Amino acid sequence: MNACYLLRRYFMTSIRAQLQYPASSLMLACSAFLTSVIELAAIWALFNRFGEVQGWRFGDICLFFGMVSISFSIADFMSRGFDVFGNEFVRTGDFDRVLLRPRTATLQLIGYDFRLRVVGRLLQGLLVLGVATRALEFHWSASAVALALWTTAGGVALFFGLIVLQATLAFWTVESLEVVNVVTYGGVQAAQYPLGLYTGWFRNFLIFVVPIACVAYFPVLAILHKADPLGAPGWFLPLAPAVGFVFLAVSFAVWSLGVRKYTSTGT
Repeated sequence: MNACYLLRRYFMTSIRAQLQYPASSLMLACSAFLTSVIELAAIWALFNRFGEVQGWRFGDICLFFGMVSISFSIADFMSRGFDVFGNEFVRTGDFDRVLLRPRTATLQLIGYDFRLRVVGRLLQGLLVLGVATRALEFHWSASAVALALWTTAGGVALFFGLIVLQATLAFWTVESLEVVNVVTYGGVQAAQYPLGLYTGWFRNFLIFVVPIACVAYFPVLAILHKADPLGAPGWFLPLAPAVGFVFLAVSFAVWSLGVRKYTSTGT
């Protein structure tokens, strides 16, 4: 409870600080919203020109797009400390202070900053889900809503784990490598489309190496009550988001190894 109270104080302090400049926060949120809308417009143009693609409709893609956007925006909101870990903590030596405080480093890094700009992407994801619902004439039953929440939780865990792994690299490289963004942001882009559109090696990468398909493709099929064209068993589809939590656990195990290796860069 003490940790939850401290995290709430971190949250309130961060939000109050950003609201000192409300116009700036609003413009950043709007820019994030509009950037994602442009991506969706490109998808609409593709389907408007060619119609269905391998049996997938625009509404199906919107459901993938919306679920991934919501999961990533929540993970991004909670992980700012890990995202800037190399530049802000390791290279400057400030991680020494974090380790000296009587709270876990994970808690302090989660509470480092809560960026309001991600609200734009979150709202865009919810809007796209609405578009998907209308386009597919889909009825959200209680089981579908529960599965969507479960999918979102698994997605948050997986994307958070990716950002933790990016931060962990800083223990060996001093700075967080931007090349990891190829997996993080590139994975978000890839997860917005069905796996069947990709070549075999890339499908395997998204399932077994960075299992983004397990928090987007497979559970969305379960929500839509569709069988997997690639042959995944039906019982696995609604359980797939659990892989996100396994990935997060592995990420924090690697993070613990990095913390033990840390010897300070000095200031």
